[in-house]
Amino acid sequence: MNKFLIIDDHPLFREALRMAVHAAVPESETLEADSIDVAIEVIGADSNRLDLALLDLTMPGVSGFEGLLELRARFPRLPLLVVSALDDPKIVRQVLSYGVAGFVSKAAKKMDLAAAIREVLSGSVYVQNGLIPDGPEDHPDIAAIASRIASLTPQQLRVLGMIRQGLLNKQIAYELSVGETTVKAHVSEILRKLNVFSRTQAVIEVAKLDFENLAPRDEGGKESTADPLRSAAATA
Repeated sequence: MNKFLIIDDHPLFREALRMAVHAAVPESETLEADSIDVAIEVIGADSNRLDLALLDLTMPGVSGFEGLLELRARFPRLPLLVVSALDDPKIVRQVLSYGVAGFVSKAAKKMDLAAAIREVLSGSVYVQNGLIPDGPEDHPDIAAIASRIASLTPQQLRVLGMIRQGLLNKQIAYELSVGETTVKAHVSEILRKLNVFSRTQAVIEVAKLDFENLAPRDEGGKESTADPLRSAAATA
């Protein structure tokens, strides 16, 4: 029996994804996580049994690609299918560069998502029609930054995320239950890998990968809310 993990903080959309999973693989089991931390716990307990995780990019407690990067760093063998409303080609291109199994827009129909799940399970990389990036990278330096960030360990990614939140070494040490000397060592290694010389420079570099810097929002400043999958769940 195939086993799936749905990682999304919206209960209605988790329900919609669960419907799509069962449409694709009727005899299957689905687990759920409403945060990256919960997802890490679930995957850690079932790392040898999960066949696929479906991930929303915009999760609470993380910025930009932090959640995706941490999951890829901790569980590199687990296929990830990203299902996100952030479907600008620049973001899709960046997501694919991290080695995910596929990308589907949250505006996709349930039958299209089911088809994506089946294709990914067969070993293919799936990108929904109309979302395939067909042009050159607009900012070549972005790929270099992404590569450097991807080289960080899971703990270094956690420390970097806390640096972005403005936490001091002492506060980071408390949050991670480690010594301040350990945090300083992580910070030094982060700066080395990112090829910068200060925490401020590190924050500036990483901010270049934030969604709002990679792709413009609409005139209202918000991402699209069109979501047939969620509507399907609400009316089921």
